[in-house]
Order: sequence, then C-alpha cells, then structure tokens
Amino acid sequence: MQSFLQDIDECVKHLNKGNLILYPTDTVWGIGCDATNDKSVEKAFRLKKRSDEKAMIVLVEDEKEVIKYVKTVDQSLFDYLKKINKPTTVIYDDATNLADNLISKDGSIAIRICKEDFCSALIKTFGKPIVSTSANISGMPSPKIFNEISDEIKNGVDYIVQYRQNDLVPSQPSTIIRWQNRNIEIIRP
Repeated sequence: MQSFLQDIDECVKHLNKGNLILYPTDTVWGIGCDATNDKSVEKAFRLKKRSDEKAMIVLVEDEKEVIKYVKTVDQSLFDYLKKINKPTTVIYDDATNLADNLISKDGSIAIRICKEDFCSALIKTFGKPIVSTSANISGMPSPKIFNEISDEIKNGVDYIVQYRQNDLVPSQPSTIIRWQNRNIEIIRP
C-alpha cells in the first residue's frame, strides 16, 4: 500500500508540473499527462512520435466528470456503460475545457471512465482528467505487460509508477464506441 500512495503523490507532483508519467491503467500501461495542459499533451505526442491528427484517450473518474468536458451527453449512455464489464472508451462530440491539441478537428474527444483502483485514485487526487495513450512509439505494438515497454518510452517520461510493474497478466486495450441517438457504433471491439 505504501508504494501505491507514494506513486499517487509522485504522479500528482509531476502532473502539476506539466510532466509525463508512465502508469498502469484499467487496460494497458499508458503515457499520461494533464489533459488540460496543451504543452503536456504536446510532449506526449512527441514522445510517441505521433501526429497530433491522431486522437488520444482521456481518463476521468466518473460520469460527473464527463459532463465537465463534453457539452452534451445522452444520459442513457451511462446506463449502458454500467452494464458492461470490459473497459470502454466513448467518442463524444463537442469536447470542451480540455487542451486544444487533444480535441479532434471535428470537435470530438475519446473519454473512458476508469474504475481501476490505482487510476481512479490518481484521477481523484489530481482533480483533473489525465491523458492515457498506450506506452509505445506510434505504429509499434502496445505492450501487454510493463516489461514490454521500450527503453525509449521509459527514458522519455518524468516518472514511472512502481505499482503493478510485476503484474504479468497480459492487458488488452479498451473497446472504443461512438454513441449517437442511443445507437452504438463499435470503432474497436
């Protein structure tokens, strides 16, 4: 438990400074930063060698947080999300209050409500949404466990979480959906 709390404190210090962290999420290990800070988001794009045309996911703690960062939300979506077991990222239209370079050109944003203990505690303690983009160089496979993360990524972040580094259960990316008029479009199963 001590490592867990120390990791939370260190992550929050770094996120508040605009730094990048490497952390376990409810899916794969992610590169994280303050989702409201344009400079931090730019650092994440550069580390991944990724075009800023490609979107990154934002993690929030709960439904109330989604409403702060999306202008209109169909409340029935939250009922749907409560019924499924796999982490699911939703693409929302009309993003607001996030870093401009995080919002897609069409105004959309991908947000996932994170229920995993560490991530949830981190988001709650930080008090803002956190970027989560897989811990790999763009175009390379997403690491399924910590030991598969490249040295280039590990050396490119400012803080690496200790918690769950020894977890050898392979992780999977989230499902990605778009929800419009109570219809689900599956982007990534």
